Amino acid sequence: MLGLKRILLLLTVIILAATSAFSATVRRDLAKESGLEQVLSKNRLRVGFSTFVPWAMKNKKGEFVGFEIDVARKLATDMGVEIEFVPTKWSGIIPALLTGKFDVLIGGMGITPERNLKVNFTDPYEFSGMSIVASNKLPGKTAISSFDQQQVTIVARIGTTAAEAAKKYLPHADLRLFDDEGQALQEVLNGRAMAMVASQPFPEFQSLKYPERLYLPLGGATFTKEPIGIAIGKGDIDFLNFLNNWIRVRQSDGWLQDRFNYWFTTQDWQGQM
Repeated sequence: MLGLKRILLLLTVIILAATSAFSATVRRDLAKESGLEQVLSKNRLRVGFSTFVPWAMKNKKGEFVGFEIDVARKLATDMGVEIEFVPTKWSGIIPALLTGKFDVLIGGMGITPERNLKVNFTDPYEFSGMSIVASNKLPGKTAISSFDQQQVTIVARIGTTAAEAAKKYLPHADLRLFDDEGQALQEVLNGRAMAMVASQPFPEFQSLKYPERLYLPLGGATFTKEPIGIAIGKGDIDFLNFLNNWIRVRQSDGWLQDRFNYWFTTQDWQGQM
């Protein structure tokens, strides 16, 4: 009986050792397949984004500039790799990430439960909010509810949380969606729409640019608040861990706040455009 117990104990030890070795191998293999390791091995970080003022824009030289561009460049620098920008239409940006067109999505994307079902988000590295810019043909409207009427045409960018906010807070208005913010704004400037919903500071900047044609019904205030995160594909724990810790470090040292203040609270960069 004693011999049998020893045999069973030995077998248990062997099985545990084999299981541990197998688990370690699996962990090493998963680490090698991580998007983080792929970026490091290729010495290149591919960043997907779409143009939003002042998140990402083209300057006079045709170069991309903006808050997200600074974030992406800093991330690549801290990783010690080259950067490749992959401009993508907003309406197809998540499918492009999932099919491997780029490694990370840094594009001012609001974290929502629906999007989170498809991608993994980092902790928020900034917060955004929706505001509204309106035609001067609508004087006196100073509340979001005053635009919630069937005869009021509202515009927003398709696939954005601005469009979702318009649907939620202005359910009775005539909502029309466009591929980019420039097209949507032009509808207001041309008198085909009465107001536009977009994330701040876009509405405020446009009211300053066209003071004789546009105004801010809410005085520049926002009527929503949403967390902004970096998006990556599902199942990549190592990459997500690195990005979360990178955000914590750059929040702690004030770098993220400094760049946000530059792009969102000043117009010092306007001369580049």
